[in-house]
Amino acid sequence: MRKSCVVIIGIFVFLYIIPLGIRPIIIPDESRYAEIPREMIVSGDWIVPRLNGLRYFEKPVMGYWLNALSIKLFGENAFAVRFPSAAATGLSAFMIFLLIRRFSGEITAATLAALIFLTSFIVYGIGTFNILDSMLAVFVTASMTSFFFAHDTEPSKKKKNVYLLLFGVFCGFAFLTKGFLAFAIPVVAIVPFMIWEGRFKELFVIPWLPIIAAVLVVIPWAVMVHFKAPDFWHFFVWIEHIKRFLSSGAQHHESFWYYIYLFPAAALPWIFLFPAAILGLKKTGIKASITRYVICWFFFPFLFFSVSKGKILTYILPCFPPFAMLMSTGLKKYFETGGKKSFSVAVWSLALLAVIIAVALIVIQIMGFKGFKPYDQTWKWGLGVIGFMVFAFLLISAVRASNSKTKLMLVGCAPLLLLFGSNFIMPDLTLEHKAPGEFLLKNVHKIRADTVLVSDEDPMGAVCWFYKRDDVYLLEGGGEVSYGLNYEDAKYRSLNLKQFKDLVLQNAEKGRVVLIAKSRKYRRWKQNLPEPLYEDSNGKGGYVFAQY
Repeated sequence: MRKSCVVIIGIFVFLYIIPLGIRPIIIPDESRYAEIPREMIVSGDWIVPRLNGLRYFEKPVMGYWLNALSIKLFGENAFAVRFPSAAATGLSAFMIFLLIRRFSGEITAATLAALIFLTSFIVYGIGTFNILDSMLAVFVTASMTSFFFAHDTEPSKKKKNVYLLLFGVFCGFAFLTKGFLAFAIPVVAIVPFMIWEGRFKELFVIPWLPIIAAVLVVIPWAVMVHFKAPDFWHFFVWIEHIKRFLSSGAQHHESFWYYIYLFPAAALPWIFLFPAAILGLKKTGIKASITRYVICWFFFPFLFFSVSKGKILTYILPCFPPFAMLMSTGLKKYFETGGKKSFSVAVWSLALLAVIIAVALIVIQIMGFKGFKPYDQTWKWGLGVIGFMVFAFLLISAVRASNSKTKLMLVGCAPLLLLFGSNFIMPDLTLEHKAPGEFLLKNVHKIRADTVLVSDEDPMGAVCWFYKRDDVYLLEGGGEVSYGLNYEDAKYRSLNLKQFKDLVLQNAEKGRVVLIAKSRKYRRWKQNLPEPLYEDSNGKGGYVFAQY
């Protein structure tokens, strides 16, 4: 038990904590979820979320609060704004370990489940990135864990009510993080599970304590935001939930099959071992309550997300804790029942894929592809090649190992260097397009307190974050803050080209107006704008800094 915990904690710290501050902040998501908490701290308004000083109603406040707390502890930097996501991922792994250890009694299966979760590509990508999905996932995982503890406790014991109250509290926290998914995911998983268990009558009894607990958690902020921003709930319920779930015109509209197509990539590298895990579950049956629970937890939320019209790949993160537990349980049973061939074929295939990718990276970097090369610096692509080759080497070692525990641990450790190294080797074009922070700081000396900042919608969040401003004008569209710009006290912040030109002329030759815009947009606008006093760019696909 102690050794397993040390191994998992060590892997978590190595993968999720050490590299947090290495990558630059990526727009628009990371800059958005950094800037909103920063503005909360500066303004002292912890109730109404604002981005660039404009009302921003897409999410409730828990994620912003956690990020703000991290900023207060660690400062205004990339490490601080990513730490809550990483910590949430680590806590989810701990609860996965706890569930499997408690209800299967298997240390190996529990350790493997946590390892599968931490090393799944999508979990790592989201868990080291400043978005709210990891925080939602940890509260959902905590609520589902609490419910199963309650389910397994005799009704006469007081602990059952404690677990049900915890279930409700965590649902409340999840709601405050990302809304009604907090209730939808547990409901669509638990109802079929209770029917499968033959205990569906309890569904009319057990919800009341969790409902009371969830309401008590949510109601204080819900009432306060209503009085401070009366239209919050209309926007949040109608636009962000009902229309996104049902409307064919929903934001990020995708087909029913979207997650089915992309799940294998998200579940790398473990998806290759999925057939072996299914064989293990099939041979031993699924009579255990914990196995049935995990199946319902994975399948029905996945179906729910697939039915929804609005889809982003990160939305299915709450399905990965049960996926990890199913994989762990199935793989352990697979080896216990004498399985071998399916595992070997899968691991050899994955090793071959890793070698092919490494060779392709070498060829593209040396020969180029239609003039394109991913990196200017040799060490970056060299590190990527080493990561893939070590990945392949450990996989081949796993096939050759005689002990099943060693096989599984080698597969689990195979992607560690590759995942860790990914923080250092972002392609140059990605940095140019998505990481304007270094470019903005290069020109920070030209920003004074009285400088009028104007931005297009793409870099706005980064402009606010790096220049510590919440009064940036928007040129030719507001993007994600369009709703906030519709308020009477904010409409003046939205400019067309003529209004921007007038603003420049009003401050002629004073150097008080600065425009930061996407290079392609600036090239289109430039002929209709005055000649700048100073102009800088970080590339054709990047951004322009123009001072007037």
